[in-house]
Amino acid sequence: MPSLQGLFYRLIFPLMAPPLHHEVAVETIRQGLDDAGRRGSMPEGTQTHNLTVAGMPALWITPPGEPSGVILYLHGGAYVAGSIISHQYLVGYVAQQAGMPALLPEYRLAPEHPFPAAFDDALAAYRWLLDEGHAPARIVVMGDSAGGGLSLALVAHLPEAGLPPPAAVVLLSPWTDLAATGESLRTRKRRDPWLRPEAVANGAAMYHGETPAADPRVSPLYADLSGLPPVLIQVGDHEILLSAAQRAAAAIRAAGGTADLSVWPWMWHVFQSFTDHMPESRRAVAQIAQFIREQVGSN
Repeated sequence: MPSLQGLFYRLIFPLMAPPLHHEVAVETIRQGLDDAGRRGSMPEGTQTHNLTVAGMPALWITPPGEPSGVILYLHGGAYVAGSIISHQYLVGYVAQQAGMPALLPEYRLAPEHPFPAAFDDALAAYRWLLDEGHAPARIVVMGDSAGGGLSLALVAHLPEAGLPPPAAVVLLSPWTDLAATGESLRTRKRRDPWLRPEAVANGAAMYHGETPAADPRVSPLYADLSGLPPVLIQVGDHEILLSAAQRAAAAIRAAGGTADLSVWPWMWHVFQSFTDHMPESRRAVAQIAQFIREQVGSN
């Protein structure tokens, strides 16, 4: 059973941001996620700095202490929403616990900017870190939901771009299959407190447009996943994207890589966002930080 705090947020989570139904305007979805993000608080001593990265607005989040690496964080929001505002606090806690700064860029969003805009921006952000002198063995690529799928797609295609891999990848509730073939879309439909299969399909259609949903840059589940650095995947047992995470882990392992899959009982989509309030979220962030420190420290 979840904690009392977990039970409380499970009940109110559907009220904190509007679903991705076609009846809901994209601007309303974006505003809802930003409003939810404003309810958080940045960890004590953590500093933020706004900057422009490859033409994108971005936030540089710096925790206290001597950094050992850097995190490139690609936010979620079904490719149609998400921003610095919606994700700064989650990223701030991860950065603080891991002991390294994080770059949070605002990649272009659909439907105004469909695929490959987000993919191109993610690649540009990674290239920017390299150009700024950050060693790839000290970079961790991380993202949640759509940002998790984007993170995996990015790292899978770095060899094609002629760029070195990062030290590690962290994926929270990753959306790896926009073709929507996973069984949890059916088996978790009544358990998921927020996401609905039709909502996910609507977001996917706005993002991939005329490009097939199974294109490996859209859905990294279908990409060549050989040669990846170590990957940590966290996912809730009660979310409809559970299969997307499980199948991604299996595909990485089948390709000869290492994928640590952590399935959290009773938890929902990107439950780590409630670090201020839920012990489950704090434990999940601690697990992420330990994984990051181990991987960056081993290089």
